[in-house]
Amino acid sequence: MRRVVRGFWGPRPESADALAGRWQQTLDGLAVLVPQAADAWSQVHADGPATAITADGKALLDAVRTAQSAADWSDLTGTGLRLVGTGTPGWEAEVSGLAGGRPEFLLQSLAVILHAPDGALVPEEDILTLIARVWEPDFGDVSDDDVLDALEDEAGYAVGDPLVGRTGYLSSARAALVPEDLEAVRQELPGGGELLSIASPGDSAAVVRAYERLREAGALAPLPRPMDRAVL
Repeated sequence: MRRVVRGFWGPRPESADALAGRWQQTLDGLAVLVPQAADAWSQVHADGPATAITADGKALLDAVRTAQSAADWSDLTGTGLRLVGTGTPGWEAEVSGLAGGRPEFLLQSLAVILHAPDGALVPEEDILTLIARVWEPDFGDVSDDDVLDALEDEAGYAVGDPLVGRTGYLSSARAALVPEDLEAVRQELPGGGELLSIASPGDSAAVVRAYERLREAGALAPLPRPMDRAVL
């Protein structure tokens, strides 16, 4: 089953060292949470074959600096990396990020796409908590193809809109707008944001209801464009 765990935020310029540190914390966290999918890492490039990369500070800093040396790189957009982790057969983790820039319209992001055998237990909420802790996003979600299709078809969701999935993360300003009667388990995280446990796998209808309720309450309002801050 394919699972998607993501975080999104607005402009937040950061140095190559700071970005490499966030990447290392992310890979270290995934090695603990899903060691089956994070035994070995490779970096996917726009041109040419993937290359092996170690999950240590120097290798990740070199990867960030190499990305920033590309002819088409811009600090307005941010620095992108795409890594693939493998291990036990049937498991794979793809981690892609675009961060450290000061874009006016394009959100920064970190996404973990997990492929796991059917029926395997995957700590989705823990992975979203890891992304929230390491990358300090504005909002985030745990979703799958069925959830995203339901949000698009039934709630008018469009790519780039703030959203929640089966589990959602909202930064502190967004969390303050969550209705008290929302059908979700709420857990405050360090920094003031909240993790919302909304639905079990397969219950896309509950996700749609929560999404619509949160949107009506203003908790899923988009960042103003041009963007001038990382979080609402």
